[in-house]
This record gives sequence, C-alpha cells and structure tokens, in this order.
Amino acid sequence: MSVTFESVRDAAGAIVGSVVLTPFLHSQTFSEITGADVWIKYENEQFTAAFKERGALFKLLSLSPGERARGVLAVSAGNHAQAVAYHARRLGIRAVIVMPRFTPHVKVERTRAHGAEVVLAGDGFDAAKDAGRALAAERGLVFVHPYDDAKVIAGQGTVALEMLTANPSIETLVVPIGGGGLVAGMATAAKAMNPDIEVIGVETAGFPAMKCALDGTTPRFARSTIAEGIAVKEPGALTLPIVRRLVSDILLVEEGDIEQAIVMLLEIEKTVAEGAGAAGFAAMLRHPERFRGKRVGVVLCGGNIDPLVLSEIIQRGLVRSGRLLRLRVELPDLPGALADVTRCLADTNANIEEVHHQRAFTSLPVLSAEVEFVLQARGADHVTEIRDALAQAGYRSELVHEAERLR
Repeated sequence: MSVTFESVRDAAGAIVGSVVLTPFLHSQTFSEITGADVWIKYENEQFTAAFKERGALFKLLSLSPGERARGVLAVSAGNHAQAVAYHARRLGIRAVIVMPRFTPHVKVERTRAHGAEVVLAGDGFDAAKDAGRALAAERGLVFVHPYDDAKVIAGQGTVALEMLTANPSIETLVVPIGGGGLVAGMATAAKAMNPDIEVIGVETAGFPAMKCALDGTTPRFARSTIAEGIAVKEPGALTLPIVRRLVSDILLVEEGDIEQAIVMLLEIEKTVAEGAGAAGFAAMLRHPERFRGKRVGVVLCGGNIDPLVLSEIIQRGLVRSGRLLRLRVELPDLPGALADVTRCLADTNANIEEVHHQRAFTSLPVLSAEVEFVLQARGADHVTEIRDALAQAGYRSELVHEAERLR
C-alpha cells in the first residue's frame, strides 16, 4: 500500500474521537526570538504524551479479526510503545512491547501501566528491532512497525492535516526525524494541501541517518543522545523515498541546542518536551536565518522525559543563561574575611547555594584562601554587577566557566 493524501484522510476519519485534537497555537515569544511567525502543534497533549497514537491506532484498526486474535508486537524507545499498548488495550488486543535496555524508566513503566508485556532487549533501537522481529515470529504476533508501515505513516500524516486545516497560511513545517514516519506522513498531506509549502526535517548531529541516506554518505553515530526517540540508525524503506521527494532540507542540531530548547519551552510556553519533541525548536534556535520572516508550524511531538533528566537539563540551562554560576574568590586567611565576602554578595542580591573553602589544594600563597561559591543570579548583567562589587571591596574573583564546558 502506498501513502497518499486519501489514506491520510482515511486515517483522520478512523481515529477521530479516539486521539486528542491537539492545540495549534501561536507563540509570540518564540516568534520574537527567531524572527519567524511561529505556530506550535502540541502533540505532547495526547493521552500518552506523543503523536505516535495516531499511526498506532490506525494500524491496529486495520487488522483483521484473525490478526487481532493473534496479538501484536511493537519495538520502540518509548512513545510508539505506549501508543500501541494503550490503544491495544482499548481494542482488546494483546500487546508485547520490546524496548532497548536503556530506555528511560518513565517510558518503560508507563508502557507496562497500559497493560502490555514489556521485554527489554538490545543496547539501542536497531538491536531491539532485531530482537523484536525474532520474538514476533516465535510467538506468531503481528509486528507493528514504529515508522516503516503505510498505515502508521498515514496516521502520522494527520498531524499536518490538522495544522493546515487550522491555519492554511503556514509556509514551512519543521518536523523531527527518526525513522521518518512522522515527516513522511506530514509531507504527504501538506504537499497535497499546499504544493508550495516547505517541509524541513530535523535530526540530531549524533544520529543523522536520514540526512546521510539522502546525501549518499556513511553516517557516524554517537553513543547516546537526549533525543532517544529519534536515535534511529536506518531510515525506513517506505519513508526514505517519500522524504527524498517531498522534504526540502534536513537540519542537524547538537545536544546543547536540544537542552536549550527544552528549557525555553518550559519557561516560555509552560510545557514539557522530551528531547525528540524539542528538536524542531532547537533547529529554529540554531538556524534562525533559515526561518526568518516565514510563517512556521513546528511540531512538539512528545513530552515523555524522565523527571531526573529534566531536572539536570534545567540546572544546566540555568548555568548557560548565567542564572547559576560558580565563582572562585581569593581572600586572606583571616578571621572575618569570609563573612565580609558573603556580606558583599548579599548586598548585590546574589543568593548563595554552596560554599567550598580551600586552603591546601591551591597555588595561592600561604595565608591566603580560595573560596568557591555556587550562586543564583538574574543573568549575565547581574553576574557583572556581583564581580564589580567584589573588586571594589578588594577581592579578586574568577568565573568557573561551566557554560563553556557544557556546550
């Protein structure tokens, strides 16, 4: 079966009422930051917090009675797993989910909570996929591919159908790419609705499988990525030709770009994005000239992120923005010196989180001490104010450049 605009419309009719018609809203702040007119599709507001429900449900609805009786098996790093598990239970279909061993704990537990049997196998998606195919054959289960299936692709295309129905003036779509199911489906629908629309894909620099396949180059993969949902080493046989025909460009983003996008979405839009979900925004922040002056629809495709990972990303984001800093101060090793420095910091409204007092492990002269403060500040200008105040009080300070280390 080929993927056509008609199949996307069939998918929309089949899944209506069973998946959320997610908001598609204008972002004034992201528009100001990027110079584009930015509209956000909040697929993180699906019940399982990702767009994957669309394709998974359409595929399950297409199964014959005999196939439903056999049960299904899906391989996924998390979102496809939850989608298949959730809708399989709704439809009374037994589901087995194979997930990579290092899938975030929150995704594993939520998948189990939807009633599926979860099998952890392989160090990454591709190894898990091989294990999943073998297990499906062994148990006689119907394999539900996360992206390389015409029904799944058509279901994902309903995202673009909704976006362009709500706002036909969108000129550019920005879509994260793993195996290519979402971008292939969306491009199929979007180009049918508006042949002049531009579809731009986004991959992480550590997993550029689709871009390298289009360029005819051999990819080099990273060990890991915060965007594990799009950490795919081989694009789909169905999705690749669709992407080659309909997608204008694929942009690459770094891990730091994705972290920054996650923090900004949390602060600006008050919404949680996982790494893959924030990839489109990361591309707009890294390549603003590519989008400036255009009306852009960007898909926030998922929000399933481990709270511990999110906490760490927030802390690192505060470091990058100058609101959390490590400041090393040299002072005489005399009674009252530390109190004088902390008083100076208090006068500038810097909040002290930690203090590390060092005498032995330093190159300073004897009778001198080195104190490292972890401070909360309002930003770069406030940091300058703090250091100026210390200098005026006679204390030399040095920033420990965590922001540079984290890039």
